Amino acid sequence: MVIKILMLVVFFAIMVGIGLYCRKHSTDVNGFVLGGRSVGPWLTAFAYGTSYFSAVIFVGYAGQFGWKYGIAATWVGIGNALIGSLLAWVILGRRTRIMTQHLDTATMPEFFGKRYDSKALQISAAVITFIFLIPYTASLYNGLSRLFEMAFHVDYSICVIVMAILTGIYVTAGGYMATAINDFIQGLVMLVGIVAVVGAVLKSQGGFLAALDGLAKISDPTVSETPGIFNSFFGPDPLNLLGVVILTSLGTWGLPQMVQKFYAIRNEKAVHTGTIISTFFAFVVAGGCYFLGGFGRLFSDKVDIAAGGYDSVVPTMLSGLPDILIAVVIVLVLSASMSTLSSLVLTSSSTLVLDFIKGNFVKEMKEKTQVALMRVLIVVFIAISVVIAIIQYKSNVSFIAQLMGVSWGALAGAFLAPFLYGLYWKKTTKAACYVSFIFSTVFMLANMLVRSSFPVLLQSPINAGAFCMIFGLIMVPLISLCTKKPEEELVAEAFACYEEKVLVPQREALSTEE
Repeated sequence: MVIKILMLVVFFAIMVGIGLYCRKHSTDVNGFVLGGRSVGPWLTAFAYGTSYFSAVIFVGYAGQFGWKYGIAATWVGIGNALIGSLLAWVILGRRTRIMTQHLDTATMPEFFGKRYDSKALQISAAVITFIFLIPYTASLYNGLSRLFEMAFHVDYSICVIVMAILTGIYVTAGGYMATAINDFIQGLVMLVGIVAVVGAVLKSQGGFLAALDGLAKISDPTVSETPGIFNSFFGPDPLNLLGVVILTSLGTWGLPQMVQKFYAIRNEKAVHTGTIISTFFAFVVAGGCYFLGGFGRLFSDKVDIAAGGYDSVVPTMLSGLPDILIAVVIVLVLSASMSTLSSLVLTSSSTLVLDFIKGNFVKEMKEKTQVALMRVLIVVFIAISVVIAIIQYKSNVSFIAQLMGVSWGALAGAFLAPFLYGLYWKKTTKAACYVSFIFSTVFMLANMLVRSSFPVLLQSPINAGAFCMIFGLIMVPLISLCTKKPEEELVAEAFACYEEKVLVPQREALSTEE
């Protein structure tokens, strides 16, 4: 217990200390929200990765999908690395950085407003962002509480409040730069922690081959009659597994708190380096989490799905580890949760101030006032998510994965296609953006409220979210071709940034001159 408490005290002290140190970088809006657009590749890559993978992944998703699909759940981690990290950086990284700086935008809703010349589109995106980030934020606390109860036997409410207060301190003090530096430290903890935990759990089962052999002997007639299905290549349900891969991988392309990381990156070299680092991070952390969850059924004699839900699978797997490893796990999940929480509350507060309040309710707002209001809203947003998390936990409304699935599905479904086509295609129209916004939010709300009325395949919020993203990618170009074209002058101005000439050393670009 002494080891656990000591590691937590050191961890919290470092996080708060960095927040206070970074106050000098957060005196204006650009510094508070984007770190002055001067953040290097390591900080940006780790900020991207730690915002991506939280306690929702480690406890909720790894437990649920590892139990459902066995070792095949590892495909989700591989998809997260290749699609959610590598392709996201390659396809979105440079263009996002160039166009957002050219349009002078600091948030995703602000990008929509200026790229499509629509204040209404900007306000709509801001409202969607704020509403659907709340359930995602609430889900972060739940995953953390399971492990704290296992390790410390501390009441859930206390866990939630302490984590919220400490995160609030360093985010309100240091803004994006404090978040990025803390994300780097938290990312290192996650890398080391997940490798140690996977190794320890496999060792407890006699090693990797023995664990695989044990998994092959497990059968569940309610899932599949096929022998050894839980250690097979694609598992018992490849179609639903594909839905998970699409939602958790492609979904990052449309999440405001993820895409905003590209706004702040320093330069070209930082994009290339960040792509490699981010992909490696995702392979280790996401791959490790889902790989670990795949062995959950080896502990089926200790796990009561009916009583504790899928969220109890991973904590049960870890409960028999040595105290020092339990302490590492606690810090690992704290790191994952606090980094994601800080990113979410910063995104939400900046969106509300810059896209909703400024220019609509307050016509002229000084920079200091904007930053001060963002700090206040960070506290408000954290408080709201804490209340929802406690109510949700005590009333047992839904599992972690369901909360996150609704949030990811609505946000990524609404924003992915309009943002992606907005960066690449000049013919994208406002009408197409509105269709994407309205369809995804209404569809996911309906899925949450009247789920039983949906076709069987789409009753899962995971599959419903994946469907919304695919719908947007198909319908946005089709609707754009059938609706009023955007003004040529507006489009030419937005895309002019890609044609600007820049001087670079010959080691980066070959010259045709002798």
